[in-house]
Amino acid sequence: MKKIFDEVKRLSEFEKDFKKLSRRFRTLEKDLEVFIKTQLELFHKLNIDNKGIVQIADLGIDYPKIYKARKFACKSLKGKGVASGIRITYAYCESEDKIEFIEIYYKGDKKNEDRRRIKKYYGKCKVYHK
Repeated sequence: MKKIFDEVKRLSEFEKDFKKLSRRFRTLEKDLEVFIKTQLELFHKLNIDNKGIVQIADLGIDYPKIYKARKFACKSLKGKGVASGIRITYAYCESEDKIEFIEIYYKGDKKNEDRRRIKKYYGKCKVYHK
C-alpha cells in the first residue's frame, strides 16, 4: 500500500479523545483510515474541495495551516454518512507533507474545536510541531 503523506501523527490529547469516542463508536479506527485515504487525499493531494474540510483562519497562526473536517463518515452512526457529527481538527505542513491530528470530538458533546489546545501547540512559534 502506498503512503499518501510522509507522516501522520496524533497528539497525545487526540489519542485520549479518540479512545474515549472509540468506546461509543466501535468503527472509529477504520473510519479514520478511510478518512485519510479519501477526504485528506482529495483535499491536500488532488486539490478537490468537496466542502468537507475548512481552514480555521482566525487563530493567528501562519504555519502550519490548521483545518477542521466537517464531513467524517462514521459507520457506527448508521444512516448519517458524512454528516455523522464527528469533527476532526488537524495541522497540515505542506513542505514536510505531515498531518498531525489535534482533536476529535462528537458535535453532540461539544460545539467547537478546542482553540486553547491548538494555540498551545502551534501558537507560539512559526515552526511545525515536532
